Amino acid sequence: MAKGEKEMREIGMRIEGLREACDVTREEMAEELEVSLEKYTRWEETGADVPISAIYHIACKFGVEFTEILTGTAAKLDTFQLVRKGQGREVERYPGYHFEDLAYHYAGKIMQPLEVTIDPSDAPAKLVTHSGQEFNLVLEGSVMVVWGDREFILNAGDSIYFNPQIPHGQRCASDVPCKFVTVIAE
Repeated sequence: MAKGEKEMREIGMRIEGLREACDVTREEMAEELEVSLEKYTRWEETGADVPISAIYHIACKFGVEFTEILTGTAAKLDTFQLVRKGQGREVERYPGYHFEDLAYHYAGKIMQPLEVTIDPSDAPAKLVTHSGQEFNLVLEGSVMVVWGDREFILNAGDSIYFNPQIPHGQRCASDVPCKFVTVIAE
């Protein structure tokens, strides 16, 4: 089993373990996540192709940190998780991507995603801080995410999940406008 497959399988096992520990059936989870039982079963058995929105929903439902499902570590989010398209676990994506599928259930509230477009000529965003957690998923072009003293260039399909109490901002890193969605849970 390749490293990526092993890591994905471990994600599926963690999801399955949480579900079983809370005495919830696969059928109930499939219905709640509005997917077929076959698809949900495949998520648990392989960990492959589980969308970020489903992982958020599962984490909130069972009261664990998002990063705990991804990494198996219960540490607080004082750093970041970077997911590259095609490396490890992929994120479901376009065309026809439904932004509402990214809705982040947090503390009993649904935090709706915001679509952001940045033109190459725009000045870099002022670095800001806020409470909670932030998730960015790049849809088109390339985005430079500045997080503290680190910089990440994210291309279409890449995502980053981080603690926004550290100064951060985004700017376009391509010759064409970039587009991304951000979900901020305060």
